[in-house]
Amino acid sequence: MAWNEPGGGNNKPKDPWGGGDQGPPDLDEALKKLQEKFGGLFGGKSSGGAGGSGGAGVSGGLIGVLITGAVVVWALMGFYQIDQQERGVVLRFGKFLETVQPGLQWNPPLIDEVTKVNTTKVRAASFREIMLTQDENIVEVNLSVQYVIDNPTDFVLKVRDPERSLQHASQSALRHVVGGTGMNMVLTEGRAQIGIEVKQRLQDYLNMYETGISVTTVNVDESKPPSQVQAAFDDVIKAREDEERVKNEAQAYANGIVPEARGAAQRQIEEANAYMEEVIANALGEADRFNKLLTEYKKAPEVTRERLYLDALQGVYSNTNKVMVDVEGGNNMMYLPLDKLAPAAAVGGSVRGMSVDSSNIRELTNAVTEQLRRDAAATSNRRGGR
Repeated sequence: MAWNEPGGGNNKPKDPWGGGDQGPPDLDEALKKLQEKFGGLFGGKSSGGAGGSGGAGVSGGLIGVLITGAVVVWALMGFYQIDQQERGVVLRFGKFLETVQPGLQWNPPLIDEVTKVNTTKVRAASFREIMLTQDENIVEVNLSVQYVIDNPTDFVLKVRDPERSLQHASQSALRHVVGGTGMNMVLTEGRAQIGIEVKQRLQDYLNMYETGISVTTVNVDESKPPSQVQAAFDDVIKAREDEERVKNEAQAYANGIVPEARGAAQRQIEEANAYMEEVIANALGEADRFNKLLTEYKKAPEVTRERLYLDALQGVYSNTNKVMVDVEGGNNMMYLPLDKLAPAAAVGGSVRGMSVDSSNIRELTNAVTEQLRRDAAATSNRRGGR
């Protein structure tokens, strides 16, 4: 017996839903009501027409709304912003399309792929290499490279890993330049020139590889010999520095002594020229004076002779402070201390300023002679009294 068939003695159906005479709900009818509700919500027909016609209307409206929403979301996903320091490389289905400039841009998503590249940021890379120099010595060089991206299209598309290519190219350029340079230049004053040559060669390599990278600066941060010979190399460097120091000191001494010697030589030359001019001028003056004196001598010989004699004596006496006088009537020489007999104003100085002529000498001689006679008479009187 079925579950909804009447049974028992009271002829009542056995309803498992707990109802009285009500049967189980019709599933088709419940589905139809649900479709009518969705149809009224999305603008479909809610009348009790054919089941196939109502279901098609509900399905078409829902699909249209979903498609419209998906299109709006897809379109909004296509907007993006390119900053001032960036450039965008656009690929459509994997093929290069264009390079976009800064600003608000739109590209269809899922169709176009945009890669942003910063073209103003200065990037840096450092390398440390051990290599041979031209004279077959081993050196250790630390190199730093600063670069920017000047061609974003080549940077993104032409090379798989541009920065790794930069590393390999830098190592190759460094080995080429250091291999053609001596050890002394690499370790001392040649590092700046090595950096310039490495930069030029590295840029040529990058341009040939089409990496889109522009090298701005290449610096050789450190160059040194291997640690095993560092102590010996330090001694060599110290000896070179001492050599340069001694050279500089010698050059400084030469720069100081040579101009001084040249100045002394020039001074002696000038003094000699001045002496020569002085002697010539004096000789010319003496000759002219002699000629004039000769003229005067011819006019008055006696007077001129006397004047010459007095001038000669004055010249002699003016250069000495001692005079020896021959006393008349005796064999003794008399000594005149003129420096003590001179006026007080002339004491302690030179007697060259004294005026000496024949009358003064005669008066002085007579006074001294008289004093000597008095002293001799007094001495003889004392002897006679005894």
